[in-house]
Amino acid sequence: MLTSAEIAETLQESAVMVRRSFLLLHKAGLIMQRKGPHGGARLKLPPKQIGLGDVFAATAGDWLSIEDKAIAGLMKKVREDAIDAMNEHSLAGVVKRVRKAK
Repeated sequence: MLTSAEIAETLQESAVMVRRSFLLLHKAGLIMQRKGPHGGARLKLPPKQIGLGDVFAATAGDWLSIEDKAIAGLMKKVREDAIDAMNEHSLAGVVKRVRKAK
């Protein structure tokens, strides 16, 4: 398990931003969290089973609020198609590419 402070330091980001992201990922069922001095977070599933679309859907929030039902339906379909396309790439594949690029 890694703490939000450890991840924030690695990413050179705010620990608050990491904790907020953890909350969204936890709600989506993508990570497990444990509080306390030996707490932290870890993936709930193997990285090969988590698609980039899953992460996007968990963290992106509501897209756009449009009152026109026809346009809203089209936007929903576009979002679903985008998530499906992103899910063709897993977290494991992204990590592999990042390590290879270094």
